[in-house]
Amino acid sequence: MSVAETNLENIIVDKKDGIAYITMNRPKVLNALNAATVAELTGAFEDVQSDDSIKGAIITGGADKAFIAGADISEIASVTPTKAVQMTRNGQALMSLIEGLGKPVIAAVNGLALGGGCETAMACSSSFPAP
Repeated sequence: MSVAETNLENIIVDKKDGIAYITMNRPKVLNALNAATVAELTGAFEDVQSDDSIKGAIITGGADKAFIAGADISEIASVTPTKAVQMTRNGQALMSLIEGLGKPVIAAVNGLALGGGCETAMACSSSFPAP
């Protein structure tokens, strides 16, 4: 089962004409990245990578004001230091996945791109495969 066929709470994935459209869907917090969102994005990009019918992806923000407003500070403030380190590692693994996807990933930045949002946009710009 592809990620597009599962119930996702924080992102929307739509595959159409060889493109995976990944839309952030946490408008109340300006699409801030929490652990669940990072996990959903990781699953979505793993699916894009393994699906031969998908030739590339576009990620964008579903909020009017933000692409991704960085990390969800309210979540980070309530976890242990050990959990915070793991969350950071998971976020970095997601960025590495996007960077090394082997397929073009376009960041359609439609508002604030702070912290992890800026990092996501930069990861997309380096995800094109070498000629």
